[in-house]
This record gives sequence, C-alpha cells and structure tokens, in this order.
Amino acid sequence: MQQSSSARPADVTAGDVPQTSQAPWLDTYFGVSRRGSTLKTEILAGIATFLAGMYIIVVNPAVLSDAGIPFSAALSATVLISFMSSLAMGLYARNPILVAPGMGMNALFTYTLVLGAGLTWEVALGCVFWSGVMFAVLAMFNVRRAIIEAIPLSLRYAITCGIGLFITFIGLQNAGFIVGSDATLVTLGNMDASLATFFIGLVATGVFVILRFNGALIMGIALTTLLAAPMGRLWGDEVMVAWNGLAAWPDFGAVMQVDIVGALKVAYLPFIFVMLFTNFFDALSCFMALSESADLKDQDGNPRNLKRSMTVDAFASMIAAPLGTSAAQTFIESGAGVAQGGRTGLVAVVIALLFLPFLFLSPLLSLVPGIATAPALVLVGLFMMAPIGKIDWQHFDQALPAFLAIILMPLTYSITLGIAFGFMSFVLIKAATGRIAEIKPAMWVSAALSVLMLLTAQ
Repeated sequence: MQQSSSARPADVTAGDVPQTSQAPWLDTYFGVSRRGSTLKTEILAGIATFLAGMYIIVVNPAVLSDAGIPFSAALSATVLISFMSSLAMGLYARNPILVAPGMGMNALFTYTLVLGAGLTWEVALGCVFWSGVMFAVLAMFNVRRAIIEAIPLSLRYAITCGIGLFITFIGLQNAGFIVGSDATLVTLGNMDASLATFFIGLVATGVFVILRFNGALIMGIALTTLLAAPMGRLWGDEVMVAWNGLAAWPDFGAVMQVDIVGALKVAYLPFIFVMLFTNFFDALSCFMALSESADLKDQDGNPRNLKRSMTVDAFASMIAAPLGTSAAQTFIESGAGVAQGGRTGLVAVVIALLFLPFLFLSPLLSLVPGIATAPALVLVGLFMMAPIGKIDWQHFDQALPAFLAIILMPLTYSITLGIAFGFMSFVLIKAATGRIAEIKPAMWVSAALSVLMLLTAQ
C-alpha cells in the first residue's frame, strides 16, 4: 500500500532475502522476488486476506437460505466457488485477489429477485449465469480498458478512497462499534466488553503495523480473538468464541439446479443487467483501488493483468450458478493481504487452498469472531485513503464528482452506487460548464449505464 514509511508493513526488510532457494519454481512463475516480495510475505498476505474474508463461508449461506437454498448446500457451493475462482485468479491472472460470492450480489439475488420479484431460486440462478455470460463477452474485448482510460484520475483516486471508507465502515459494523439508530441513522455502540475488546485490538494491530512486524494484521486478528474468548464467560455478554465441533460433510444438493432456459425471458432482462453492471463495475473498481494503493500497475499505469483478472471474474460468475450460489466477484477485503505486503498471484493460491478444507471443517470458523477481523478491515481502509491527497480539490469540476463517489459508497452501503453518482455528476458538470470535449465516449456510455442501472434497480 502507498503509506508513509512509519506505517507501511514491510514488504522486504533488510533481513529478508527472496526465498528462491526453497522454491525457485514458485518465484519464477509468480515473479515473487521481481515484485520485491518474499515467499513468506506472500503466504502471510494470503492468510491475512483469508482471515479478513472468510466470514463469507457462513454469511453467504445465511443470506441465500432466505431465498430457499438449503444452508448446507449454499455453504458447500460458497467454499467450492471461492476455491476455484481464487485459484484461477492466482494461477492465470497472477494477482493477489480473493474471488468469492459477493455480499451485494447475494442480497440482490435473495431480496430483489426471489423475495421481491417472486422468481424461484433456480430461475434466479439462471439470471446469475446469463449475467456471467455477458460479463465474459465484455471481458473478451477492450471495453474494460476503454472505460478505465475514460475515467479521470480524480475519480480513480476517489474510487480507491471510497472503497477504503466502505471497508472501514464494514469493520466498525462487524465490531459493533457503529450501530443503527432511529434518531441519527448510525451511532456509537454500547460501551461494553465487546467494544472495548475491539478497540484494544485495533490499537494493538496499529502498533504492530507501525513497528513493521511481519504478519501484523494476522497478529492483530489472533490477539483480538484471544481477548474475545473469555468475554461472554466473564462479563455476561454473548459468547464470541465457542467450540461448535470440528467437521461436517459437504452438501452438493444445489449443484446443477440452475434453470438456464427459464431465465431467458424479457421480463428478467433488467435483473440480469443490474447484476452485470454491479459485478462489472465492482470488479473494475476493486482492481483500480488495489492497483493505486499497492502500485500493481502495468507500464501504461493501468491495473496489472486486467484482461486476465476480468476474465477470471467473469468465469467465476458463470460457474457460481451451476454450483448453487449467487455470483462471485473480487473482494475488497483483498486489501488486507496487499497491506500485508502481498504482490503476486501466490497470495490468491494460498487463499484458495485455505478455503478448501472448510468443505469439511466449516464449524471451525466460529473460533474467529467478527470483532477479531474488524481491526484489520479498519486499517485496510486507512491504507486505502492514501490517494486522497492526489485529488485536485482546487477545481470543483474534479472535486465534486470525486467527493460524491467517496462519501456515497459508505453512506449508501454500495460501491456501485458511489461509482454511478460519481460518473453521472462528472458528465453533467462537464456538459453544463461547456467542457464536453473533456468527456470521453466511454464516459458517456458509463454515465448512461449508471442512469439505466438506477432506474431498473428500483
């Protein structure tokens, strides 16, 4: 991440030597030493990202079960798609990014398509499949590059910062530090043992980062878990860390239950489009944010291996439906591993391998509560705010769209909405001030798609 020297986790310290003697083929294939990293750093980064994003193994099935998919079947599907797509991201795209079922996509699937529009979950899976097919078509051509090159630098930086605030907000929510309020929408949570544990864990993790400890975020997660273990037993709160057993058999009951033909109706096209728009721009924004914050760029200054990364994301969306889950997408929690110093696809391979055992060991996830990963998410948000100083705040035609993108992501709880309003406001401001020539064709199209997305999503 682009941070000050006092806060940045050490990618390679004076005592670190790329570990090519231990596994030269790994170093050669992933370019570990060429990227200024080590095998140890890459492995720790993979663990950090997995710990930050593993909540999806339980949370995704909980959401999908409201749509009628059996919880155990959705859990097995979640693990399988996370393993397969993250492995593809590491081996093919060679980027340090977690790919798994997204929270926004599963909510759209359950509460809009199934409970809202009355689709069966099998037909809704068909809509997921066709949105993945359309995503794959876009990924095959230069649409993604045209869009990225059309986005002004101020909005690129804003997207990174907005995602950072969004990650921080998620972390604060997971910790119970920020809770809902009828009077003020959000407010500070109860000053109890849980909140105190989170705050101590946050400060301790920050100290580990400042002191440049290898594995700082993992150390923070482990320490906060240990602090949370006696919480409910000593202070009478809900037990945060509890033993729920060791193993459970996988359930493949939702595999190949997708209704591909049934989803081919004109009435379902708006749903397919909204999923396509959300997935496509979430993927773009994630790649852009990580590339800006960790300098994961090609020689042209664009996100590294973008075409391959988008292809993997499209592949993940298509195969998610036959496996029995909503669309998979790039995870913003990948910033946890990047903050740890991860720079190559080896990080994603480690993530994939860590997912696989939970086909059988899913009960072990209860040992790491939400407040344990929350400090890592808050600090990742801090790291991703670094580009905010690069935004041209002196020129309002640049500053206002950037500000809207930044502030609306956490306030609307949607990366896509923040991007949409940032795009629309940029185009409208430039057009209204007689600077139409500064709007590239792809930006016009993106703004129009933003409007269409907002209209069809209502």
